[in-house]
Amino acid sequence: MKRPRILALVGPTASGKTSISLHLAGLLNGEIVSADSRQIYKYLDIGTAKPSAGDRRKVKHHFIDVLELGEYYSAGQYGQDARTIIGRIFGRGKLPILVGGSGLYVRAVIDGLFEGPGRDAEIRGQLMERLEAEDLASLLSTLKKVDPASAAKMREPTARRVIRALEVFYLSGRPLSELQARQAAKVEFTAIQFGLDWERKELYDRINQRVDRMISDGLVDEVRDLQKRGYDRRLNALNTVGYKEVFDYLEGSLSSHEMVALIKQNTRRFAKRQMTWFRADKRIQWIPMSKEKLSSNVADAIAEMFRRSQRKS
Repeated sequence: MKRPRILALVGPTASGKTSISLHLAGLLNGEIVSADSRQIYKYLDIGTAKPSAGDRRKVKHHFIDVLELGEYYSAGQYGQDARTIIGRIFGRGKLPILVGGSGLYVRAVIDGLFEGPGRDAEIRGQLMERLEAEDLASLLSTLKKVDPASAAKMREPTARRVIRALEVFYLSGRPLSELQARQAAKVEFTAIQFGLDWERKELYDRINQRVDRMISDGLVDEVRDLQKRGYDRRLNALNTVGYKEVFDYLEGSLSSHEMVALIKQNTRRFAKRQMTWFRADKRIQWIPMSKEKLSSNVADAIAEMFRRSQRKS
């Protein structure tokens, strides 16, 4: 029996994934599985450019507005949950369309990520104390000694990822990379991936325009509302481009003009990192984009390419 296929649409922020995915869902009788590590949280609407409530009524979306801001949720757990949802979508006779710019989330679904042992408060606390007393470089140096493969895979090491890899090692006595290799998740479908490829200048112009829209749509008020709800910037979900700069503005360390300029700059840098991640995956078929192309026409072309891939199998 041939493996079922899902369609994956990836690309950097502001590349037009939302509009094209809505057209694809209509063309291919699909449901959208969001692969966005921030849209999954409640209350982060403007700064994450979530699909509108109207769009979500037209097309079924999964993994949007499902977590409270303080909830811990790993890419590995997302991968497991998303594969369960994908199975249910197939069961309804529909096509799962995986859409997002979070490369690790996409990889967790289509390749599988080993979740590893549970979190340990004592070990994590010790590592956090060491991080504060020393620095991230010191923890990374330790990781390179006990699990060089995991350290090498971290293009941009963060405290959260380094601490998690060390935690797994101290809990299990084995490197996370070894456990991942031994217990890779079973993926029962094939993903046909398409990426939206913009010239850098055009993409950066789109990013700048999107940031201006976010500000006019009320991003600052959205962050004020988060503060009223009792949330602050220490939450991992709020350590995000767009939100952290507004927190700086509200705390008085940035002017309004500086805030907007910094959001644009940091978003452009984020988009560059996204593209570096996706370029490394040679399975992605890149779709040249330009401002002259209509989302509906791009969706038509992708839908036909996907249909051809199904006929070949």
